[in-house]
Amino acid sequence: MSAHDHAPHDHGTVGHEGHEGPGHAGHSHGVAADADRRWLGIALGLIAGFMAIEVVIGVLAHSLALISDAAHMLTDAVSIVLALIAMRLAARPARGGFTYGLKRAEILSAQANGLTLLLLAVWLAYEAVRRLFDPPPVEGGLVLVTALAGIVVNIAAAWCISRANRTSLAVEGAYQHILNDLFAFIGTAVAGLIVLTTGFRQADSIASLVVVVLMVKAGYGLVRESGRILLEAAPAHVDPDTVGDRLVGQPPVTEVHDLHIWTITSGQAALSAHVLVAPEGDCHAVRRDLEALLAKEYGITHTTLQVDHAQDSLLTVGRPGEVRAVDTHCADAHGPVHRQGPHDH
Repeated sequence: MSAHDHAPHDHGTVGHEGHEGPGHAGHSHGVAADADRRWLGIALGLIAGFMAIEVVIGVLAHSLALISDAAHMLTDAVSIVLALIAMRLAARPARGGFTYGLKRAEILSAQANGLTLLLLAVWLAYEAVRRLFDPPPVEGGLVLVTALAGIVVNIAAAWCISRANRTSLAVEGAYQHILNDLFAFIGTAVAGLIVLTTGFRQADSIASLVVVVLMVKAGYGLVRESGRILLEAAPAHVDPDTVGDRLVGQPPVTEVHDLHIWTITSGQAALSAHVLVAPEGDCHAVRRDLEALLAKEYGITHTTLQVDHAQDSLLTVGRPGEVRAVDTHCADAHGPVHRQGPHDH
């Protein structure tokens, strides 16, 4: 039998404990396969249809605020399309060299959407500032009516996406963008009313700058969150040092090192660590207890724990009944070494 010949077996199920065995029934891995694509499709149709109408009216009314709103809606439409694609890719089982499957497709889509928002914001900011000093004639009535219609469309689209699965960073990003669009349309409606009643044409450019601020905020948030995941950072709500100290505080654990916490995709955190226990400790019982602790207190169920007995030469006796490590088990531990009692992080 060659090195790549295997007996027939199922590649779709992970059976070892600590991953997707019986103890993890119902565990959601990132973008769920049952995410409601129909609601996203309806929201996409609303956004894309109104965006096309808004561009035409924005050009006719000479309104940069409407055009900037349409640009923002374009990124919303793209984000929904990417979310739909990411759902299909993420639903594919892990196989071959992609041992996590294609679950990070949604992270790439979220980052692409964030970068697009930032680039559009730069262009719109330039145009808005230029028009502040040389404002073209603006049809306030068209701006007001279109903005009011945009408010209705965005409320409907936001409601549709709220009915879909928002555990995905891409889907949640699209939802937040549509909410930002809602606020932007409110600002544009106010600007249209001001132009209509007072003739103050700069109000249109000021409304555009408000939209730019919202675009930068949303774009930066998406790039930051997706970047953390791509750089294997720990989830924002989890402090690895706190987790390490919590683990080493469980008897008979004497040391925890090579502790890594990262996010595979939205809502799917993973952890690996090397754990040393006192010679009389039960390695298997310790592993089970630590897995239960991580799941209960931190919501981390995708864990890989290597549990070994500490070598006698690495232990020293302190107070009566206390056994503590004096040196790390590994010659070159990655990151801090967590031990009982005060220690450096």
